[in-house]
Amino acid sequence: MDEDLIQVVNRLQETFTTIGGHAVDLPQCVVVGSQSSGKSSVLETIVGRDFLPRGSGIVTRRPLVLQLIHVPESDSARMHQPEEYGEFLHIDRRFTDFNAIRNEIENETLRVAGKNKGISKQPIHLKIYSPNVINLTLVDLPGLTKIPVGDQPSDIERQIRSLVTDYISKPNCIIIAVSPANVDLANSDSLKLARSVDPQGRRTIGVLTKLDLMDAGTNALDILTGRMYPLKLGFIGVVNRSQQDINSNLPMADARKAEEEFFRTHIAYRTIAHKCGTKYLAKTLNQVLLNHIRDCLPDMKARLNTLMGQAQQELAAFGDVAFMGDQHRGTLVLKYMTQFARDFVASIDGTSFDISTKELCGGARVYYIFQDVFGQALASINPTQNLTVQDIRTAIRNSTGPRPSLFVPEAAFELLIKPQIKLLEPPALRCVELVYEELMKICHNCNSAELQRFPRLHAQIIEVVSDLLRERLGPTSEYVQSLIEIQSAYINTNHPSFVHDSAAIAREIREQNNNPAPAAIKIDQSIDSDLSAVPSDDEQEDTGRNVAISGAARRFGRNDEQDLRRIAHNNPRHNTQNEASNAPAASQGANGGAGNSHDTFLNYFFGGASGLPVHENNGSASSLIASRFGERRLPGTNDGKSAAFEMKSLDRYLDAGSIEDEPKLSERERLETDLIRSLITSYFNIVRQSIQDLVPKAVMHLLVNFSRDSVQNRLVVSLYKESLFEQLLHEDEALTRERRRVQSLLDAYREGFNVLSEITFWPST
Repeated sequence: MDEDLIQVVNRLQETFTTIGGHAVDLPQCVVVGSQSSGKSSVLETIVGRDFLPRGSGIVTRRPLVLQLIHVPESDSARMHQPEEYGEFLHIDRRFTDFNAIRNEIENETLRVAGKNKGISKQPIHLKIYSPNVINLTLVDLPGLTKIPVGDQPSDIERQIRSLVTDYISKPNCIIIAVSPANVDLANSDSLKLARSVDPQGRRTIGVLTKLDLMDAGTNALDILTGRMYPLKLGFIGVVNRSQQDINSNLPMADARKAEEEFFRTHIAYRTIAHKCGTKYLAKTLNQVLLNHIRDCLPDMKARLNTLMGQAQQELAAFGDVAFMGDQHRGTLVLKYMTQFARDFVASIDGTSFDISTKELCGGARVYYIFQDVFGQALASINPTQNLTVQDIRTAIRNSTGPRPSLFVPEAAFELLIKPQIKLLEPPALRCVELVYEELMKICHNCNSAELQRFPRLHAQIIEVVSDLLRERLGPTSEYVQSLIEIQSAYINTNHPSFVHDSAAIAREIREQNNNPAPAAIKIDQSIDSDLSAVPSDDEQEDTGRNVAISGAARRFGRNDEQDLRRIAHNNPRHNTQNEASNAPAASQGANGGAGNSHDTFLNYFFGGASGLPVHENNGSASSLIASRFGERRLPGTNDGKSAAFEMKSLDRYLDAGSIEDEPKLSERERLETDLIRSLITSYFNIVRQSIQDLVPKAVMHLLVNFSRDSVQNRLVVSLYKESLFEQLLHEDEALTRERRRVQSLLDAYREGFNVLSEITFWPST
């Protein structure tokens, strides 16, 4: 019954090879040797037939798994079958002509490995049934070579060594190292390669060929007896047919007789003749293989048991096919939709089981958008960066119309702040888009292994959820946009924070206005010092005042002497009578008339007791304001000269003022510009804080939470239809093929395990 062990292993090998499984390391004998070392002759002598391709260079370019099956002569005669025949695993045909077997090996090699002498790792399986062989499994590999010859690939040595190493490195492999006896054993490539994977020599058996070709007076007795190179399985010497015998078609039976005669009559080998020859080699390999199979049975069973568990687990991942009946399809569709919705919600809430520790995912990315991306985008906006001095001055002038203004008009503030509020709209809308994109990523990442079985169902679920998110994108963006428009629709200058900031700005302006300009102080001091030397007579005082004004104009480099005369005329210390007489008019102008038309929150910035003095004495008020704030004249005009002839070219003046890089501002214009900038910055910051708070809330309510709460209902309404069940549950073809392959592997593993379990109870010899 031990003979059946090899057949069992051969059957397992065929089964695993057919289904593409190579995870089981089955015991087998692998023939390794250099080119022209006699490998092919050894195999043919064991079989007793010429069936291997021959020629120069590389002939064996694919592994040949040779299974020898002993068929008793009585069985062959009873079954009316030929005594000897061969079968290939890749073709359903029986070969009785061994020349046809050789041709089939050559053709199959060319089909897979090509015609350029390339190497292929895909094996050829050949069974030979004969009463002249014993049960044995041998693997013939390409011969080891050193340099490419002819049209061989340049890396042929590396390819062959890699192929041979893959086979002999397996622990259950028995290495048959073939070495020619007429070459020094120290140069044996087969023994060197075998030692690299089997340093102890426990699973290597040496075969010495060409013993009849050794030089006269030399022999290999020390090698065959193990004294030179010890191996646990020892060395066996053989004598094959010479090339002349092959060319003359010497029968294999005659060759075996000649081999036996050689060892029996040789003076050095006759004492060990019973342990030499091809017949002894075949029996030894058979016994070694049987013993090796028995030793490997426990490990093989354990390995098969592990592989069965892995195959069952992999098959379970594909799902149970029996659950896909018509009565279960609705339940299966609902199950996967519920699972998808649960994974979608868990990703947003951060309760998923497979949370990453390497990068942000799911709802954490949404929070990052709100706090970091959106917050930094708003903080990077400069409220007045795009407002030039010319823009602010033009807005102030346009908002006053044809009338001069004593105060900064509130209309100019609203005109300037509304476009600035619009700067918040692009970041807010982009925040909505980023959150929408993250939700789409979450949707696409919710792809469980079970759901991947049904690509159509998965695609439909993704499409339905994507449609839901797209539907919510529009209303969310519109609402966020309306938040910006609401802020622009009504400028609430009574906002508590803005009133507080305005008061602070007002105090700063008052402090600046209470301190006269240094130039004006110097002019007043100069006039006072000149007048102190003039007599008190009225006429003399007027004359002295004129002289003092002229002197001050010369000292301070001013050409507008007429303006200085007005300043002196309105000097409160030297014209107390005029000041007292004009006080009621000033009070009337400050509290009524023009003051009523600008009665806003900006009133206390200019005018009043703490503001600038306002006079209406023969036009002296406008002259005083012009002198105090340095009012700028139109280009091209001269003091005391009329420019009426140039009034037809008003556009020229406007153009000249607009092309200036830095317009020259009067003190009043500079004060108004700084004031407007401060107010715009204050109000913009208030709006920015409100938008930074409201936009994330709107996005969470209208987009995130709405999609999170309604995703499962939308899936059920859209996909839970009996007419769609068959289409949605259509499996992927590649997945179906993979399931069949895994199922075949599982069946093969089970069969092999059962067979090996029975072998355990067989008696050993």
